[in-house]
Amino acid sequence: MIPNVVPAASARLAASLIVALAALVLPAAAADRALINMLGYSVDGSHFAFEEYGIQDGSGFPFSSVFIVDLVDDSWVSGTPIEVRIDDESATLADARAQAMDEAKSKLDALKIEVPVQVLALIGDGDMNASGMRVHWSTPACCGPQFTQADAQSLILQTKGITSNESYCEPDFGPVGYVLSFQDQNGVRELHADGDVLPGTRGCTLDYRIYAVVQPFENYWAEDFTSRRVAIIASYPFGFEGVDRRFLAVPIDR
Repeated sequence: MIPNVVPAASARLAASLIVALAALVLPAAAADRALINMLGYSVDGSHFAFEEYGIQDGSGFPFSSVFIVDLVDDSWVSGTPIEVRIDDESATLADARAQAMDEAKSKLDALKIEVPVQVLALIGDGDMNASGMRVHWSTPACCGPQFTQADAQSLILQTKGITSNESYCEPDFGPVGYVLSFQDQNGVRELHADGDVLPGTRGCTLDYRIYAVVQPFENYWAEDFTSRRVAIIASYPFGFEGVDRRFLAVPIDR
């Protein structure tokens, strides 16, 4: 499992836990809801890259982080994530994103991250019909709308109580870990299960949802094509002014 880095806040508001609790059930305009840009796969399918970007809550500073995941080892590539935050409210989100991509270019080029992403399943932010705890899909097939192979697959997400070493993470309020499983005609296999302590890179995460399932662009006639599917999980860490959103990338195929 690849956790992402939660930007550290220099101070915490005394009433922020109450604000965060309200943010779980009410729209939170002040919270930091990052978006994701899936940059693609390496030519050999061994690496996957994505960008996480937004405007930081509290400070109003634009940020962009580029993550490159080794799908074989399920680990970050050395020297990543590449994180940029411009500590200037006059700076634009485009400025931060351009700087992050410029700093990441040499690593992306060296790993040949140039294969586009194909989205197999996606839960949009406004989709009220999806719980985010389970998603189903089938492998696309040529050559018409909704043409798929008869190979139903599913991701199943479960949350679990967990402890944290973060001093601001109240045991009675959080944090939360997760277990992710994959199911197909061969049965169910576990992709990831958190232990007893939340990884420090996840801060104080309060919830999770399945966001998407992706794979490299598929050449239907390529005999050596390797799927290398990746589950994109939205995580919701406690931020400076409420519940933020970040992303995790979990390899389905190793």
